[in-house]
Amino acid sequence: MTQGGNQPLQASNRERISRQKTKTSGQVGVDWGDIKGLSELCGASFPRLEAMVPMDRTSAHFVGDDESLKRRQILDGACKVFVDLGFDGASMGDIARTAGVSKGTLYFYFADKCRLFEAIVEEAVERRRFAFYFDPTRDLKTTLRKFGEAYIGTLCRPGGASAARMVFAIAERMPQVGRRYYELAVQKTANCLAEYLDERVKQRELVIDDCQLAAMQFMSLCQASLFLPFIYQVAPAPSQERITRVVDDAVRVFLAAHAVTI
Repeated sequence: MTQGGNQPLQASNRERISRQKTKTSGQVGVDWGDIKGLSELCGASFPRLEAMVPMDRTSAHFVGDDESLKRRQILDGACKVFVDLGFDGASMGDIARTAGVSKGTLYFYFADKCRLFEAIVEEAVERRRFAFYFDPTRDLKTTLRKFGEAYIGTLCRPGGASAARMVFAIAERMPQVGRRYYELAVQKTANCLAEYLDERVKQRELVIDDCQLAAMQFMSLCQASLFLPFIYQVAPAPSQERITRVVDDAVRVFLAAHAVTI
């Protein structure tokens, strides 16, 4: 094919790439309520790069892998910069250098450091999301104790407080980050516990007017003297022995207030 014959094709490719970039910029402002899954966190849901290459399955697979690895590389570099310099001290240039990518590549994935920060927080919460199986055959006291120990073990895990500290520092300026963190790290856990407590109320083992409030109260009792010293770096992550002691007291106080007495 002649050079002149290539020009329309090259122009077509440039137009398609331009449309891809325009679409990417428009997607950054997606509302939090539209986020579905980690791949779309913080509105950073970008078109697959396969659209820019022939749709061969083998090629598409490798392009997709490269895109995922590049995004991972950026998130890891950004996390280090945010931890070392703080949100205000970090720049997109710092992040690009630390991640080992060009600024053009960085901006292709994230419009600004706010979107990048949101993505890091969301991913950190997803990785550390607390899950607990409320075994219906287990007795109430044992279930509450095991729940409390697992909850505090997750909340105060060594090296696990960085995301929470970053959220606390930035929530006033970026309330959507604070809301999302609260929904994933606090509210969902409380909802699950409240459902369990409600079932125990129906079985006449507990007397509780507001199970949602009671769930939050029990979680706060479990945190007593453990979470705040840890999150503010007054004390290291609590030992299992310390967690067990505090949670046992929390269970005792909670059941004294709500358990049905015969």
